[in-house]
Amino acid sequence: MKYYLIAGEASGDLHGAALVGSLRKADPKAQLRCWGGDLMAEAGAEVVKHYRELAFMGFVEVIKNLPTILRNFRAVKEDIIEYKPDCLILIDYPGFNLRMATWAKKQGIRVFYYISPQLWAWHTSRVKIIRDCVERMFVIFPFEVDFYKKHGVGVSYIGHPLVSLIAEHMPNTEFRSKNGLDAQKPIIALLPGSRRQEVSRMLDVMLEVAPQFGEYQFVVAGAPSLGSAFYEQFMQKDGSVKWVHGQTYDLLQYAKAALVTSGTATLETALFEVPQVVCYKAGSTSYRLAKWLVNKDLRFISIVNLIADKEVVTELIQADFTSERLAEALSNILDGAVRTRIHADYQLIRGKLGGKLGAELAANEIVAQLKSS
Repeated sequence: MKYYLIAGEASGDLHGAALVGSLRKADPKAQLRCWGGDLMAEAGAEVVKHYRELAFMGFVEVIKNLPTILRNFRAVKEDIIEYKPDCLILIDYPGFNLRMATWAKKQGIRVFYYISPQLWAWHTSRVKIIRDCVERMFVIFPFEVDFYKKHGVGVSYIGHPLVSLIAEHMPNTEFRSKNGLDAQKPIIALLPGSRRQEVSRMLDVMLEVAPQFGEYQFVVAGAPSLGSAFYEQFMQKDGSVKWVHGQTYDLLQYAKAALVTSGTATLETALFEVPQVVCYKAGSTSYRLAKWLVNKDLRFISIVNLIADKEVVTELIQADFTSERLAEALSNILDGAVRTRIHADYQLIRGKLGGKLGAELAANEIVAQLKSS
């Protein structure tokens, strides 16, 4: 059978790669075409367009890049029609993919959704699109099941694929020497995001705290989609800070603490059991619009705290995201009771996330449903 997948971000490429591999196992004759990234290509899918050309962040940035986004819509629709897939599999990336779900339904294309958009956080009204256009939702957080059932959507809880990916990660014993890191100094990891706009907004503030922690070495996790020239402009501001490219998991394996931009990386950091401070800052206009749209019952923005349904890690959002507040929060997690409590809470979170076979469960169910009708 022929499968068409759409992922528009680094995290989608990561999850999509696991699904591509599982689809090939479940359907040995599978033909897979996608909008995604290097990982999906390595897993065996033909990548038509890379996600680095799709990742626009925030309301203002989207408006500025609207002509490009509209061209992308036209291009993917034309490609899908020419390819004639047996189904379309959408991976998170709601601003783009929910529109694709509506279009695909009108074309008579079967639609599955792997990794739910955060409709429970904001734009709750858009769940109607899911109910009307998506055959099955495959969700990775236990609280999402009740949300979709409440709205009459067919839903399967598959556990979080990161549990499996991280459990299978093999530590690189040469990580420090390979990257010119001090063998004695403990590492503080900086994960400023994967998109150019957010990294530019987050990394400067993260770097401002480094001089206050001279006994540690700060190491930036470089996103695969952003080149060395982009990061060098930041590294020049503090020669003691290092950066590594495409080695986030190795970095987290050896980190004592981390400063992390809100998103999937917060959960990855938790699964590596690294105490963290979660950070987020958007453009002023984007943030005001987001506050207007967000679900008012939502207490947290980080995935870690949402799963635990309590404050496990400190969140520094918008005006609270300053170098002073960041330095204070970082000090609190380097030693002592706060650090011990975070480690204990991480174990509870891991227990809530379930098994390690999420991508396989989703692939098997998709293939079975396609073959049954």
